[in-house]
Amino acid sequence: MQHNHFEGADHPEGESLSRHTIHSKSDIHEKGIETHLERIQHEFRNGFDFLKKYPKSVTIFGSSMTKPESPRYAQAQEVASRIIKDTGYAVLTGGGPGIMEAVSKGAKEAGGPSVGLRIHILREHSNSYLTDSMNFTYFFARKAMLAFAAETYIFMPGGYGTFDELFGILTLIQTGKIPRVPIILFDSSFWNPIKEYIATVMLGEDRTIDPHDMDLFEVTDSADRVVEIIRKAPTSEWWRSIN
Repeated sequence: MQHNHFEGADHPEGESLSRHTIHSKSDIHEKGIETHLERIQHEFRNGFDFLKKYPKSVTIFGSSMTKPESPRYAQAQEVASRIIKDTGYAVLTGGGPGIMEAVSKGAKEAGGPSVGLRIHILREHSNSYLTDSMNFTYFFARKAMLAFAAETYIFMPGGYGTFDELFGILTLIQTGKIPRVPIILFDSSFWNPIKEYIATVMLGEDRTIDPHDMDLFEVTDSADRVVEIIRKAPTSEWWRSIN
């Protein structure tokens, strides 16, 4: 059975996501900054409480536009299935279509927790393979929860949102705000050109990163390697000493 955690306690389960979670900029300002801040605080508190249920987890990012007939959909489904079967960790996604759906399907069908941190986006819909979920109003709150205290982060091929998450987490590690956490870029045909650009232009030509920054992520095509990395990763408790 899927569990849904809506933004407010007064939101009956099963009601339309859009009814309670779409707020315009004028709506926010008309209600005043204090109401705005209360909503943000509420969403962060609920998000942290929600994640307490999953002390060991892997967060997987990827495109919402990948079709079920795509080989990348099948790859994502298989990776998620292997994670559940071989590690028992919960698998977290944004709860949407595409790669997120493939991951959720693989995790659920393997008998494990398939967790979605969802938000209403006009061109996206929630997938039906979640065993537990929470809905967000604020994109930045959802982003923080997806990046919070996972044992490993896996990035499948994706678009702007996937890259936003990737470089955000890389920056946190690069600047020492969180310790080294495994970052896996799955599918070398997609990620190796990105890696080459980083090495050639950012490191080689413009010197905007240091040589050791190239070691913050690993590109692989192997589900076996993914499982190996997850098994070796320590349980994330860096958040206990944030300063």
